[in-house]
Amino acid sequence: MDENAVGARRPTTSPGRPGGFAEPSELPTPRPTAGRSAPGDAASEGDVGRLAATVERLRQEALEAQWAADGRALIEMAKGIFVGRLGCGPAEASRQLTKLAEQSGVTVLALAVDVINQAARDQVSEIAEQFLSATAGEPRDADQPDAALRLRTAESRALAADDSQAVATALLEHALGALGACGVAIWLVGADSSLTLVGQAGFTEQEAARWRYVPPEVATCARLALHNRQLAFVGALSDDGIPTIGRRRHPDGGRIMIPAGTGGRIHGVLEVAWPDRLPPQPPAILRQLEAMADLCAHTLGEQPPGESPRPSPGSELAGVAELTDLADHLHDPVLLLTPRLDPSGRLADFRIHHANHRFADPAGRPRSLVHGADFLEAYPCAAESNGLFSKLERVYATGEPCRAPRTALTAFVDEVPITSVADVSISRHGAALLLIWKVEDETARLASLLQHAQRLGRVGGFEENVRSGAITWNAQLFSLFGLPPTAAPVPLEELADYAHPHDVHPIGRFLRTLLHRLRESSVDFRLRRPDGITRHIRIVAEPVLDEQGSLHYVRGACQDVSAQHWTEVALAATRDQLASSEAESAERTRLTLQLQQAIMPPAPAALEVPGIRIAVRYRPAESESLVGGDWYDAVVLPDEKILISVGDVAGHGIQAATGMVVLRNALRGLAVTGAGPGQLLGWLNTVTYHLPSHMTATAVCGIYDPATRSLRWARAGHLPPVLVRGAQAQAFPLAAGTLLGALPDATYAEEEVQLEREDVLLMYTDGLVERRDASVSDSLAQLLALASRPAASLEKRLDNLLTYSNSDTDDDTCLIGVRVH
Repeated sequence: MDENAVGARRPTTSPGRPGGFAEPSELPTPRPTAGRSAPGDAASEGDVGRLAATVERLRQEALEAQWAADGRALIEMAKGIFVGRLGCGPAEASRQLTKLAEQSGVTVLALAVDVINQAARDQVSEIAEQFLSATAGEPRDADQPDAALRLRTAESRALAADDSQAVATALLEHALGALGACGVAIWLVGADSSLTLVGQAGFTEQEAARWRYVPPEVATCARLALHNRQLAFVGALSDDGIPTIGRRRHPDGGRIMIPAGTGGRIHGVLEVAWPDRLPPQPPAILRQLEAMADLCAHTLGEQPPGESPRPSPGSELAGVAELTDLADHLHDPVLLLTPRLDPSGRLADFRIHHANHRFADPAGRPRSLVHGADFLEAYPCAAESNGLFSKLERVYATGEPCRAPRTALTAFVDEVPITSVADVSISRHGAALLLIWKVEDETARLASLLQHAQRLGRVGGFEENVRSGAITWNAQLFSLFGLPPTAAPVPLEELADYAHPHDVHPIGRFLRTLLHRLRESSVDFRLRRPDGITRHIRIVAEPVLDEQGSLHYVRGACQDVSAQHWTEVALAATRDQLASSEAESAERTRLTLQLQQAIMPPAPAALEVPGIRIAVRYRPAESESLVGGDWYDAVVLPDEKILISVGDVAGHGIQAATGMVVLRNALRGLAVTGAGPGQLLGWLNTVTYHLPSHMTATAVCGIYDPATRSLRWARAGHLPPVLVRGAQAQAFPLAAGTLLGALPDATYAEEEVQLEREDVLLMYTDGLVERRDASVSDSLAQLLALASRPAASLEKRLDNLLTYSNSDTDDDTCLIGVRVH
């Protein structure tokens, strides 16, 4: 007989397997459990060993018998296909199956699975073809069955199982174990979205007991698949940190979770565990797992241990009549929806089974036209991405209630979209959905928005009927006045009784303008509340006239402006304080400038002394607030010698200026003693140190002898003088000397320089050379370059130095030039 007569294709399993009819060896034999002794080794262990060997042998025989029964079931199914296709008897079908297996070089069981796949053309057969295409050319283990055989064997065992526990065991032993999985858990989804473990394999009984029930909203690996309604992948539990069964045993293991359901409704979740980190799986493997999840779905409708039986789909739909009665007694618009499945059993749409009497169609259609229609036919715009229909699908699949505020429902009237906005609530009851459609009341929403605005702005409204005396206050106005909501509102005529005595007259003017002149008016007053608290209130009101122009109502608003009032008071006090401080600062600056200019004019006349000519320049700071303590002095002493000095008191302002006067006059007085410059700076340091202002200063002091043209000089932390001889300018070496006022006792080195005719000596303060972006040595080098330039006169040389100096600190500057004749 031709094998093509039954439509069977040539099997793709590995050739060379021995032929035979329903032999148990055609299925993989389960291996002994690790840690148990083989029967051959048990004899030496006495009675216990012999007993263990007997138990192991009986267990192996039971497993082999079970596998043989599974194989026989598949072969009998293939024989049934031959009987139906060929119209022959069972014996002839058995002979044809054996003959085709011998001709193909495969086992009878492998050929039987291939015949079933060709005849069924279901998901298992499609997965088998995909798996074979994906693994074409790869080496195959002859002892391991292919994907089709594994799935058909698992399918046979799962369909024969009477509970989910047996299904989990069959999936792990016959299919998932070959993929490297170490555990299987089957979760049942409750009506409240809880998860119940109804079957497991590969996990300990202690773990199963701990994970027997998972409350709603608890995040687990299985809930990922339930929430997303699709296969979920976790490469390693340690990376995601999601709790699940078996995590303690394999903390780095991977998980794949697949929702299991029918007709668009998820009944449970199949969770498969691997012992190690799981890389991304090929599509063929994922399709196998999805097929196994479908095998679980038929047992998830069974009664879980300890729970009442789950109603069948028919009994669930029988309860729609009770839901219809419930919907009619609700005060909100309600649609009762039942699922409509396509021929393959998948959810296609929902049928509007009932619309209660409060439901108003956005398109204005009567309820009779909406009743019985498909939901997407009545409201096609609900199918948009993440729209209302997707929410209905999710609730139907998972059973989790959904609340979606401000959801749009659009219907078309003459191709014109009509949209209404409502707060939607969706819940699943059996196989039906209850869609509560609470249309948003724009007036109520605006009223609520106004109440919140009044609360945040501390504003209360009122209306007073001047004829009947009826007064209406809102709740916020009672709060502003410190009155309970049950108290009587305060009439406008009695408003002055609640005000501060000083505010009585402004309130009287407000009432006269409002009630007699019939014009809008406002007033600010201090409200004395019954609880003793005084608040600053601003009231604004307007008259409402009747048709004859007579006053009928007065309406207005009161606002608590206490915070604004005290802010304005604080700002006014701050402005007054700032104005006073500015005036005081300006006066201090003026006095400082007057003092400084009286002592050191910017360009005094040159001093002519036998043998030398002395010129001075002073450049004040650019900002009057930076008036500093720079000073200079040149005076002829009683012994005909000349004192030349420059100094700088640290800081700015009146204290620096007065300190400058003290030090300048002290040095003048000390120089009369005839002491050298080093000694003079030592005494001046003592004076500076004991001043009550604790100031510090720098200075350079020189005494010139016209008879010998010699200059003795010393410095106290100051920049050294500059000597210009011919076309060369150089600074004096730094003599030892700390700044004035830093130490109680300090000594200052004294140097002597022999000057020549036409030499020019320059003494200056740091304002001439100081820059923020350059070192002192760089600034001093720039000064030496400027000083070496020729000049027509001593005064011109000093002016050039001030003009072309590149200092940028805006500090004041003193400069003394001495020219030797």
